[in-house]
Amino acid sequence: MTDRSLQERSGEVLAEAADLALGARIREYRKMRRMSLRALGEAAQASPGFLSQLERGQVNSSIGMMRRIAVALGVTVADLFDQDSAPGPKAVRRADRPMLHTAPGSRKFLISQRPLGHLEVYSGEFDPGASTGDDAYTHGDSQEILLVISGAVRVELDGRSHELEAGDSIEYRSSVPHRVVNSHETPAEILWIISPPTPD
Repeated sequence: MTDRSLQERSGEVLAEAADLALGARIREYRKMRRMSLRALGEAAQASPGFLSQLERGQVNSSIGMMRRIAVALGVTVADLFDQDSAPGPKAVRRADRPMLHTAPGSRKFLISQRPLGHLEVYSGEFDPGASTGDDAYTHGDSQEILLVISGAVRVELDGRSHELEAGDSIEYRSSVPHRVVNSHETPAEILWIISPPTPD
């Protein structure tokens, strides 16, 4: 076998391995979402037979199809091709939590790992006097629970105020205008637990 033939064969083997790995990640994400091939097919506008072959690495897919599959699974196209993004147990150290942009004096961290399944969890840290912003906000219409881990905060829900201390919690719909304020002289830490996940 010539050097060129060996290179071509090597390239084919690598491509086959990549196809198998991609298919395996799609299958893992689908199972994590508890979706059948039929349900994924309806959401991504693809036949269950095609998706089955794709998961087994037997066919290739267009970028457009990959985008539809990614959207249906709640991930990005990059997630589907990232070998380190496969779902499964993953410990995240406090120092490594992804931080989201928030109001001055406060920090918000994503606790639940993407792709989001049936819930999303955030941790929030508020310096004395800090808040989620000047105005109350809404997002989707999900069940939301706020739990105070340390310190104390005021939760404003649709114009009504609720004073909560460490260990206290409050439950509401994310469609209700809400705002969190730390009006105390010590820092506060809270958890937001939301189900199902809502759009950013």
